[in-house]
Amino acid sequence: MKTSLYKILFVLLISFCVSCKKTENTANKTITAAKNEIEYSSNLAIYKYNGYSIVKVINPWPDANKDFTYILKEKNATVPDSLQKYTQLSVPLQSIVVTSTTNVPFLEMLGVEKSLIGFPHTDYISSEKTRKLIDAGTVKNVGQNERLNMEKLIDLAPQAIVAFGIDNNNPMIANLEKSGLKVIIQADWMEQSPLGKAEWIKLYAALFGKEKEGKKLFDNIVKNYNEALKLVANQKAESTVLYGSMYQNQWFVAKGKSWVAQFMKDAKSNYLWAKTEGSGSLGLSFESILEKAKDANIWIATSSYKSLKELADSNPHYSQFDAFTQKNIYSFESKLGATGGTVYYELAPSRPDLVLKDYIKIFHPELLPDYNFTFVQKLN
Repeated sequence: MKTSLYKILFVLLISFCVSCKKTENTANKTITAAKNEIEYSSNLAIYKYNGYSIVKVINPWPDANKDFTYILKEKNATVPDSLQKYTQLSVPLQSIVVTSTTNVPFLEMLGVEKSLIGFPHTDYISSEKTRKLIDAGTVKNVGQNERLNMEKLIDLAPQAIVAFGIDNNNPMIANLEKSGLKVIIQADWMEQSPLGKAEWIKLYAALFGKEKEGKKLFDNIVKNYNEALKLVANQKAESTVLYGSMYQNQWFVAKGKSWVAQFMKDAKSNYLWAKTEGSGSLGLSFESILEKAKDANIWIATSSYKSLKELADSNPHYSQFDAFTQKNIYSFESKLGATGGTVYYELAPSRPDLVLKDYIKIFHPELLPDYNFTFVQKLN
């Protein structure tokens, strides 16, 4: 009798353990099996689960020694124990502080700009819609990126602060977290893919419970971008392009794998530094630029100059370039907001379809006869 009882208990115990193991394995599969909602970005991943999302920010700055994981938890949701170590935010958010003008268009596109309650150096913001909120006092100036006003942020008590780091030493971010504030590190500025940058709208969509709207907006941008690519699909890259301008005794050109170079490639142009390895910019001497690009027929200048005279007054040597004498100089940085912010820096990352059309209009104007530049201004 005892033997039979022991056998029954043993079988029940084994069944219980197997059941536990199956449940544990199922839970583990649940955490790892969701599809990444991100298609183009190399620095962002979002995994949607029942009641919560896992957000991963990868390579947030050059030579980063760590990535970041955040849990976006919906009301009454249960988050697995294995994820409790990560920063959790209750979504949808009702209030937010962002620290880059590139974030502002995402909020506006999703219709949640009124949730913005703070921004560092508000003069940088160009958008008329958000400027009205600033003027009304609902968006507070919270200092500057490297010197955020901690007392004001604690007083505002935003549900999230979206910040960025430039290296592995980020004392300001650490101090914000020590004060009990929830900080999300973003890395949109590290993206070199035009569509990869724009896809960061999905982070804000997840923060505000607007995933469907965010996907629809982004899909439309992808559609517009691909339609622009079709316009130039059979075009030859005939325009020879000089890019950049002098800054503190160096001329900075965009490297071949950079965000800017990708646009010029997609718009079918012959960018003179397209084969330069790496992303970001490369500093060169004026002499080396003149030697290589004197005969370039188009110059994309990196400046807010509005006329050839302004450009020449800043450096008389600019007149040695053929693009100058032929009056083929364009700037993406000339259009400014009411308080001096550059429209291009703010809006372009979220609307690569419009940036590409501007480049196509420069290099192949006959393909877009009725299109007016969004960002570009030709220097007169």
